[in-house]
Amino acid sequence: MLSGEIPSTLGDCTSLEYLFMQVNLFQGSIPLALSSLRGVQDLDLSHNNFSGVIPKYLGTFKFLQRLNLSFNHLEGEVSVDGIFANLSAFSIIGNNKLCGGIPELHLPACQIQKSKEHARRRVFKLLVIVCGCGGSLCLIFMTFFFIIYQREKERKESTLFLIGDRHFKISYAQLVKATDGFSSANLIGVGSFGSVYKGDLNHGETIVAVKVLNIRQRGASKNFMAECESLRNIRHRNLIRILTSCSSIDYEGNDFKALVYEFMPGGNLERWLHQHADGIQDEQNHLNLVQRLNIAIDMATALDYLHHNYHAQIIHCDLKPSNILLDGDLTAHLGDFGISRILLEDTNRSQNPTSSIGIKGSIGYIAPEYGAGAGAGADVSRHGDVYSYGILLLEMFTGKRPTHEIFKDNFNLHCWAEMALHDGVIPIVDPSLLSMEEVEEEATTIVTNITGSRRYIRIECKSALLQLLELELPAQLNHHGIEWT
Repeated sequence: MLSGEIPSTLGDCTSLEYLFMQVNLFQGSIPLALSSLRGVQDLDLSHNNFSGVIPKYLGTFKFLQRLNLSFNHLEGEVSVDGIFANLSAFSIIGNNKLCGGIPELHLPACQIQKSKEHARRRVFKLLVIVCGCGGSLCLIFMTFFFIIYQREKERKESTLFLIGDRHFKISYAQLVKATDGFSSANLIGVGSFGSVYKGDLNHGETIVAVKVLNIRQRGASKNFMAECESLRNIRHRNLIRILTSCSSIDYEGNDFKALVYEFMPGGNLERWLHQHADGIQDEQNHLNLVQRLNIAIDMATALDYLHHNYHAQIIHCDLKPSNILLDGDLTAHLGDFGISRILLEDTNRSQNPTSSIGIKGSIGYIAPEYGAGAGAGADVSRHGDVYSYGILLLEMFTGKRPTHEIFKDNFNLHCWAEMALHDGVIPIVDPSLLSMEEVEEEATTIVTNITGSRRYIRIECKSALLQLLELELPAQLNHHGIEWT
């Protein structure tokens, strides 16, 4: 909890070799006095409030082996000399205004501001001279200068929205403009903790989805922090990508929190599988067998990454069709990490135990062991996500929601599918799959000599798939120590 500026007298310790000042409240610039610490080998100033530029003299220290300046407010050009030439020897992450450096840092190029300012001054002097010669000529030059100034201003404003591998900053006012005042015309979804709007940045060049949290809703702030924590560093083709966040106040002085994601033009899987709230389902919104299989594989790949291939184990806790978003190619992306948990590898305990509310998921998809009572159920684990995934698969290929009115007491979607399979697959397969294939068969009139029609083969394929879910999948899960309930 040390604070203030680094005392310049520290530079008198010329024999100092190790200096650890991380995780404090130091502020101000890194003083020039430290340039006398020629023998320092390990310097850690991370997780403070240092500002200003990174001193050039750090690149001249011959004995410096490790340098950590991460998570401060440093800005300006990063040197390429000395320790800054070895990517594994130094860390500067968490300083969002740095530029230059070695190519491996992937920092933006530094703009030559001085030359631009010098050019502006020369133009201004020229303008003064011209205005002294004649009014009409002065007006022409002023108009020309104003046009250039406006274009430069627009370019700078546009640069603010450029989205690359780094998160960008965005304000409440910019989100208001991007969503046309959070207009109902741009509303694309409503969830438990907020609403999602379609946003337009960069004059149509960048379309985003803006999730505005309902701060008055209990648990909304925890939902916001949990989603930021889970999504800020993960990268996978089947996970929704968070672009930035906004924590500010609105025009009335109320707290405002929003998350900005890449926009998924295909909407969510829920709208592809079931009728809309108004009872209408577009004909073009039917998914065929191959498309559903691809989505199932996408979600299996996403869960495998979260459970096994990230440096910490992330449990999603809310896998369901409405949280699966589709891009223009119908590639599936898992979203809504608002009640997710990050498990510590060494203890298997949750890193964010307060990020979730009592029942850890949605009715119908939640693992039975989670539903023992609000806050009284079992601890979250990947087993719960796998259970939800199994229910998702049955819903995708039967077209039946697990919350259908016929499912009550101990009778659920899993039991219904298992019982119906004894009479064949036709009674439980999604009718839209059969109707599409019948139309396709009439159009192509392709008949095989093996067992009859193409439609029969596809029905057999579905039968094998559903039997796999009911018989083979539980065996595989048990083999990996996961109980299929």
